[in-house]
Amino acid sequence: MEFEYQEEFIRNSRGVQLFTCRWLPFHSPKALVFLCHGYGMECSEFMKGCGTRLANYGYAVFGIDYEGHGRSLGARCYIKKFDNIVNDCDHFFKSICSQEEYREKRRFLYGESMGGAVALLIHKKGPTFWHGAVLVAPMCKISEKVKPHPMVITILTKVEDIIPKWKIVPAKDVIDSAFKDPVKREEIRHNKFIYQDKPRLKTALEMLRTSMSLEDSLSEVIIFCPVLIPFFFSCYCFHGIFYI
Repeated sequence: MEFEYQEEFIRNSRGVQLFTCRWLPFHSPKALVFLCHGYGMECSEFMKGCGTRLANYGYAVFGIDYEGHGRSLGARCYIKKFDNIVNDCDHFFKSICSQEEYREKRRFLYGESMGGAVALLIHKKGPTFWHGAVLVAPMCKISEKVKPHPMVITILTKVEDIIPKWKIVPAKDVIDSAFKDPVKREEIRHNKFIYQDKPRLKTALEMLRTSMSLEDSLSEVIIFCPVLIPFFFSCYCFHGIFYI
């Protein structure tokens, strides 16, 4: 092992305790990579493979569990405002980048699923700050096959502030839908930090609105990732897309 793993708890602007972790190579890192995990997921275990591989190749990797996710505090998987997640990540990531030993290092975002949307929105807040991003199956478009009827959205929107945390949104088994490998499925099901219940009303609507907003503005996205793309093509296997 050619890296050190560290954990730390921080507090966001709302006073909620958030879990963070990092994989740091023993030598000066080639660049910094910031992880944005998917809906219901967490960084320390689920994204450990990504963190360790990148660290072994000389990159310093940083992750944060969103409020209500993983080992962070807050109502489980309740997203009151999607912007809260984006702002928490943006603040933490930039606090790392501002440290003296990292100020001159190149900075990259890595997002999976909903984390892809988080990464895109972080980049949108400061497009010249980031040197690139890798997005794996990013949540930036809702399939017409599963998109709720406009009337249903209207009705749910009228009650979202009355019953925001209710788990009333019907959903298929997300794990079965997202992962083909039965071994991986069982690994996730036994991870106590991963949310496996039905989506909450407010959470589902926030994700829907975010996806629709990103879909409308994707033409504006220009992200370059010249350093990390060769690495992922050569030694990391997954199904996803790169934004370059």
